[in-house]
Amino acid sequence: MSKEILNIFVSLIEYVCVLMVIVYIMTKTKIFQDIEALKYSPKQQGILILIFGLLSMYGNTSGVDFFGAIANTRDLGPLIAGLIGGPIAGLGAGLIGATHRYFLGGFTVIPCSVATLFAGVFTGIIHLFLRGTLIKPFWGVLSAIFFECFHMVLVILLAKPIEEAIALVYEISLPMIIGNAVGMGLFLFIIANYRKEQAIKNEKEKIENDLKVAHEIQTNMLPSIFPPFPDKVEFDIFASMDPAKEVGGDFYDFFMLGEDKLCMIIGDVSGKGIPAVLFMVIVKTLIKTEGLRNIEPGDILNRVNQILIPDNKSCMFATVYCAILNIKNGEFNYSNAGHNPPLIYRKSKGAFEYMSVDHGFVLGVMDVFNYKTCHCAIEPGDFILLYTDGVTEAMNSKQELYSEKRLLNYMNSLSNLEVEPVIKSVRFELKWYIKDEPQSDDITMLAFKYKSM
Repeated sequence: MSKEILNIFVSLIEYVCVLMVIVYIMTKTKIFQDIEALKYSPKQQGILILIFGLLSMYGNTSGVDFFGAIANTRDLGPLIAGLIGGPIAGLGAGLIGATHRYFLGGFTVIPCSVATLFAGVFTGIIHLFLRGTLIKPFWGVLSAIFFECFHMVLVILLAKPIEEAIALVYEISLPMIIGNAVGMGLFLFIIANYRKEQAIKNEKEKIENDLKVAHEIQTNMLPSIFPPFPDKVEFDIFASMDPAKEVGGDFYDFFMLGEDKLCMIIGDVSGKGIPAVLFMVIVKTLIKTEGLRNIEPGDILNRVNQILIPDNKSCMFATVYCAILNIKNGEFNYSNAGHNPPLIYRKSKGAFEYMSVDHGFVLGVMDVFNYKTCHCAIEPGDFILLYTDGVTEAMNSKQELYSEKRLLNYMNSLSNLEVEPVIKSVRFELKWYIKDEPQSDDITMLAFKYKSM
C-alpha cells in the first residue's frame, strides 16, 4: 500500500472516530431513546436528517483530494440515518450530503452524489424489512461493503473519462470500503451495547418495582396499628421491623385467642429478598392459622413444621418463638424453634435477664423433632422483649457484633420501660453502634409489658 493510500485510510478512520463519538452522545438523548422506542415524529425525523446530513457534509470536507476526486466516508452518515430512522431519515440525510458533494465538483461528482443520495434509502429499506430490529453486526458490515462496491461501480459507469475513473477506483476503493465497513461495525457495536444497557435498566426497574410491591405486601401483613387492642388494659404491646434490604425474612404477629389469651410470635426466615418474603408469608400464615385453634405453642410449631417439610424443596427454614399469655392470671406458655431467647424484666428483681428456653430446632427441615411447650408465670410490671438476630448481630466498622451481652447491659440502663420508647431506644442505639456501616440483617423487635391481672 502506497503512502498516499495509507494517508487516505488514516484520514477516513479519523472521520469514523468523530462520527462514532457523536453517535454515542446521541444514544444519551431523549430523541434517540424515542426513536429506539419506534416513535418517529416529524420533529425526530427532521433532527435525524439534519444531524446525519451535516455529518455527511463533514465527511466531504474531511475527505482527501485524490486526483480530482474526494476519498471519504460521506456515505456513512446517510447509511446510519437510514438504519436508525428508516427511508425518510436516510433519504433526507443523503440529500444533504449529495447536494453538498455536487457543489464540490470534480469528474466523479455525478456518481458520488447519486451514491450518497441512495445510501440512506438502501439502509432505510433494510430498516423497514427488519421492522426496526437491529441488523446483526456481520450483516451490517457486509451491507456497508456491498454499498461501497456499488458506489465504485457507479464511478466506473458514470465518471468520465473512464480510464481515470478505473484508475481512481483501483487506488481508493479499498480504503473507502474498509473505512465505511469499520464505521458501520462500530456503530452497530455502540447500538448493541446501548440496547443491552437499556435491557438491564428495564430489568432492574422491574425488579425494583417487584421489590416495592413485595415490601408493601410484607408491611401490610405485619400489625402496624398501635395500640392494637385499646380495650385491653391488662397489657401494652409494640413492635417494629427494619429490613436490611427492600424486603426481608423477619416477621412478627400477635392476636387474641378469645377474650383472655394473647398469642405473640416472632420469627426469622433464612435468606433475603423476595424468596424470603414468600416463605415468611407461608410460615406466618400457617402459625396464625394453627394458633387460632387455641392449642399449646409447642403443638402450633409441630403442626406448622409437619406442613412445611413435604413441599420445602428449596430447603428454606425459619426460627420462631411462639408464646401464649393468659392475661387474666399471668400464665405464660411458650415454645422455641431455634430462635433467640427473649429478654425478660422481672419487677421483683428490678433487672432484665435472658429467659431460660430450650433452643429447639428450626422449622421446615426435620420432621422428627418434637417442639415442647414450656410454662412460667409473669407478674404485673414484668416486661418482655422479643427480637431477631439482626439486633445482636448488628456489626460496626470494626466487624464487631453488637452481642447479647451488650443488649442486656443496654436494656438494664433504661429507665423508661414503656413498650414504644424501649423499642425506639434500642433502634437508636443500634444506629449509633453501626454508624455508617450498611445494615447487615433485618432488625425486628416486639415489646410486651404486663400491667395487671
